[in-house]
This record gives sequence, C-alpha cells and structure tokens, in this order.
Amino acid sequence: MLPLDEFSLIRAWTERRQPKEWLSAAGVRIGIGDDAAAVEAAPDKDWLFAVDTMVEEVHFRDETMTDEDVGYKALAANVSDIAAMGGVPLHALVSVSIPPSWTPERMKRLFDGLYDCAGRYGVAVVGGDTTSAPRHLVVSVTLVGVVEQGRAIRRSGASPGQIVFVTGPVGLSAGGLHGMLGSASAAETGIPRAKKTPPPPKSLVQAHRRPAPSVKAGRLLLEQGFASSLNDVSDGLASEAWEIAEASGVSIVLKEPRLPLAGELASYARHCGVDPLEWMLYGGEDYVLLGTADKSSEAELRALFRSEGLPLFVIGETEAGDAGVWLDSEGGKRKPLDKRGYNHFARG
Repeated sequence: MLPLDEFSLIRAWTERRQPKEWLSAAGVRIGIGDDAAAVEAAPDKDWLFAVDTMVEEVHFRDETMTDEDVGYKALAANVSDIAAMGGVPLHALVSVSIPPSWTPERMKRLFDGLYDCAGRYGVAVVGGDTTSAPRHLVVSVTLVGVVEQGRAIRRSGASPGQIVFVTGPVGLSAGGLHGMLGSASAAETGIPRAKKTPPPPKSLVQAHRRPAPSVKAGRLLLEQGFASSLNDVSDGLASEAWEIAEASGVSIVLKEPRLPLAGELASYARHCGVDPLEWMLYGGEDYVLLGTADKSSEAELRALFRSEGLPLFVIGETEAGDAGVWLDSEGGKRKPLDKRGYNHFARG
C-alpha cells in the first residue's frame, strides 16, 4: 500500500518522474516541493498560459477512460491550446481533488498517464495542489508555453477570400465515445444514437482516449507565416469555425465533400445508423487545428505539410459578410450551421 499522508502521496506520484538534469535544461530552477516553482523567463518570447479542467461524470467515466487515460488527456487538452497559438508547451501545474473512490493506486495510474503525455511533448511538471473531494474526481492542469514575441496566432486574423484548412480528420473521438457509452441517451452526449450500438473500432477509441495535439503543425504554421487565424478543435468543428468567424468578422463556408471523413469512421457510423457528419461537425475533442490562410499560399502550404509527413485538408473558404458558418453540400446547396458543439451549461 502507498502511504496516506498528503506529502508522501505527492512524492509517490511525482518523485523521480523527470530527471533533474532534464528539468534544469527546461528552465526549471525550483520544481515540486517548495511553496512555488521558479522557472527561467524566456527572452524575446511571449508567455502563453492555458488551463483545462476535467470532472468525473462530466468529461469521463469508467466506461470511457482508464485511469491512465484521464491523466494523459488532462494535459493533452492544454497542450492543444498552446499548439493553437503556434507555441511550445513548457511547464505544467497539476491540481487534483480526490474523492474516496480514487485510491492512491488509482491516482498513481492517473499520474502515469499524465507523465506519459508530458514526456511526449517535452512538458516539465513543476507543481500543483492536492485536496479531497466528496464524490467525483476533478483534475485541473495549468500549462505555460512560449511563442515568438508578438507572433501568437489568434482566432481574429481571418479575412475574406482565404482558404479554410484543418490539420487532421475530425469526428473520430466522438465516434469512439458513442460506441463506448453504448446505450447512453442522446441527452447525455448531445449526439443522436441508434438503439443498438456495436463496439467501436480501436482507432476511434484511441482517438478519444489518447488525442495527439498538433504542436508540430502549429509551429510550422507560425514559423512559415502561413496561418492568419487558428483554433483547436475541442468542442466540435462547427463550434470552432464559429469562434473564428465571430472573432474575425467573416463568413466561413465549409465544403461538405472536402471534409476529411476517415474510412473507419464512415463504416462505423453506417453500422450505428448515424450520419457521420454529426460526429465530424459537432462531436469535438479531436484536437486538430482549424485555420485560415491566403489562397496564394495554398500550394506551398500543402507541399510543406506533405514534406513533413503531416496531414492537411483544405475544407472551405472565407467570405465577406456577417459572421457565420455555412455548409455547402455535394449538390451545391448551402445551409447555415448551428452554433453548437459541446456546451457545459446546456440544459436538456
């Protein structure tokens, strides 16, 4: 059994996870164990700060996530926010509120997953907070990153006559969640479901449990100066497109035939009796990047991503007019897209 006092638990979950030499190279002067962490400031850079919170029974359940997955995804969501600004993730603070059902052994597994994500993206975990909770686990991660001074890519930079692109397929996470929840009602997920749900393919389950934030893609877009605006797809493609449209004061037109529909997603949706477009537009938690760029740079942008082995799909264009998002179908018919995605405060 693991020791039960707070500081012993923290040491058990965090000690010797990241070598002191590596932490020092990452700019950490004082890490976990003091009243605050001390990190060397980066010259000629802007700091980026992001925070994301996951609540048991709201963001995850035992049916959908392992303990390790919860830790991994709690950090990955923040990494994606830094990627959406074109930045580099650096240092994380982790706060956990732990109910009795989450034993020290379960929490160790959660930290296993969190440190797995930290290792993949070069993040130094430098501190946090630990409290008790009456019923459900709460995990909150604050992530600090850097970006070249004055060059962070924002949602507000789109202008009429530009292309709209996405850096990977969408809808896979929602498809995986749909299958893992099985008979859960549409009111719980916000996405219609068939009465009988077959098991989801492993690739869809993996997409939901272990998303891969697009840090490399974000850096390429910033370093080469291609992206005029950028957003990460956390709450759904339609919702993120609306955020860019409203911030930039443009109309965004998505082309249905160009949306990247993965073969396994299409097949699984067919077996479930679900229109895959629902998952692609409104599912969320794909953590790919949605952005805009000048039409004149499209060929060069495609070539750059191809040379780096990264996916890129041009899925629409921006137009002058009131802020909004539209979908052009294969037959050329245009319809407005609802401003919806995952909403924490929606009431059924």
